[in-house]
Order: sequence, then C-alpha cells, then structure tokens
Amino acid sequence: MFISNAYAETAATTQAGFMEYLPLIALVAVFYFLVLRPQSKRAKEHKAMVTALQRGDEVVTTGGEVGSIGKVFEEYVSVEFAPNVEVTVQKSAILTVLPKGTIKAIK
Repeated sequence: MFISNAYAETAATTQAGFMEYLPLIALVAVFYFLVLRPQSKRAKEHKAMVTALQRGDEVVTTGGEVGSIGKVFEEYVSVEFAPNVEVTVQKSAILTVLPKGTIKAIK
C-alpha cells in the first residue's frame, strides 16, 4: 500500500504546574502593590485625620471651600467660611487640615 494507516493518538496529559499560574499570580501581586495597598494607606491616613479634628482647625472641604472649624459633633463639624457664615458638613467631607494662619495669609 502507498498510504500508511493513520491512528488516533491518545489525549496528551498536561500537568497544571506552578508555571502555568505564574502570570496570574504576578498580575494579582502587581495589582495589589500598585492599587490596593496605596488606596488603603490613604484611607487610613484620612480616617486618622478626621478623628483628630478639633475646634479652631483650618480645613479645606471636598468642594474646595476654606474655613475654620467652630464646633465638632460625632459625625459632623460646623465650618465657618466667613464671619457669621457657618455650614455643617460631614467629617468625611473634610479633605485636608491646613497649617494655622493659612486663612489669614490668603486674605
């Protein structure tokens, strides 16, 4: 005969080793160190800053308003933006605490 017989080969058995999962593990590690870890660090710093708020602190809100804290409540603070203009905002809406005297230097 001129044509040889073709036989089906048995299914090749592949062992799922560590090397097959290495790219996935590397991707998770990069995601953790570039996204999750810095975000949780920033959240902890913001939470510590919010719990340390006290009367007289000069702050910037997330809306960009600059004022000084008049009263501190459990979840809210009263911020004075101008003489006789006080607004009650959530503590989480405070973006940053400014050094003392910043408001006078701006005016």
